[in-house]
Amino acid sequence: MGAKSILGIVLVLMGATGLGIGLFGIFGKNVTAQSPWIFGILGFIFFSSGIGLMKSSGTKQA
Repeated sequence: MGAKSILGIVLVLMGATGLGIGLFGIFGKNVTAQSPWIFGILGFIFFSSGIGLMKSSGTKQA
């Protein structure tokens, strides 16, 4: 497992957490003092970046 896939996993986890906090704040009770849209947008960016890194670091089949 290379550095690319480890960074991809970290980004996916951060993105999923950000999306969860953002969606919970938008549709439910806001748990932070910040706008929930910040967490939703950054969560989406981190999640999609992590998925892209994990796809590009996959094993190549012949």
